[in-house]
Amino acid sequence: MSEHRQSRKRRYITWGVAGAAVVAGAGIAAQTSMAATTWPAQKTFTGRAFDTCAAPSLSAMTAWHTGFYGAAAVYVGGKNRGCNQPNLTASWVKSVSALGWKLIPLYVGAQPSCQTGSSPEKITASTAASLGAADGADAVAKATALGMKAGSPVYLDMESYDITNKACNDAVLTYVRAFDKALHAKTFRTGYYGFTSSSAKAVATAADKTDLPGNLWYALWDKTNTTTSDWPWGATQFTGHSRAHQYMVNSKETHGGVTFTVDRDAWDAPVAITG
Repeated sequence: MSEHRQSRKRRYITWGVAGAAVVAGAGIAAQTSMAATTWPAQKTFTGRAFDTCAAPSLSAMTAWHTGFYGAAAVYVGGKNRGCNQPNLTASWVKSVSALGWKLIPLYVGAQPSCQTGSSPEKITASTAASLGAADGADAVAKATALGMKAGSPVYLDMESYDITNKACNDAVLTYVRAFDKALHAKTFRTGYYGFTSSSAKAVATAADKTDLPGNLWYALWDKTNTTTSDWPWGATQFTGHSRAHQYMVNSKETHGGVTFTVDRDAWDAPVAITG
């Protein structure tokens, strides 16, 4: 995104999703606090996905179910979520899942204090741990209320910020760890959306990986539908169906006679368990 996701309602964005395989039980990755728990089998989608600020109507999702896209990201909650979600209900989740769509839960939690732009909820050193725990619990509650089951992921949306600001970056990582521990406590998998130059880089290059997300969705707008050839970090990181790549934004497309503007994603990572 060219602006923070919490401000996306100011952009002309609407939406899009890609046929591919669903694989169960792969790609748990290095989620350090998962070891002591018996986890439901992971549902993995590999193919094209889309994300947009507001979940489209059921009729739009029906029209777009042409096989080009196969998964859709939905904003399940967070105080910094930018758009109202009149369509996003448990009934909608059940109906679009029955059509064959795979869903990607996204939560816009607190944002860094050193980030440009305004946010209703900001991370500080003194509040990072408590905010992360509260937001993680809220993310699970919101996803569960929509019919997303244990074993599903929730992807925490962290917009771009100055990762060279050590105090700010340390607070962000404290928040992320607390958020992830709250997810793991309820047997939800952890994911993270961020930019390769900042927020995603902070997680991928952190020396201490304890309680950091096991699945990384990186924003790199190179218009390349891949999760491998442009992967900017070590080849052994986030393997086993644990990567997603937002590779294009503001792509105006028509499928099934319906036109929307979408952000495109190459997906090889967990999606929600529904039904």
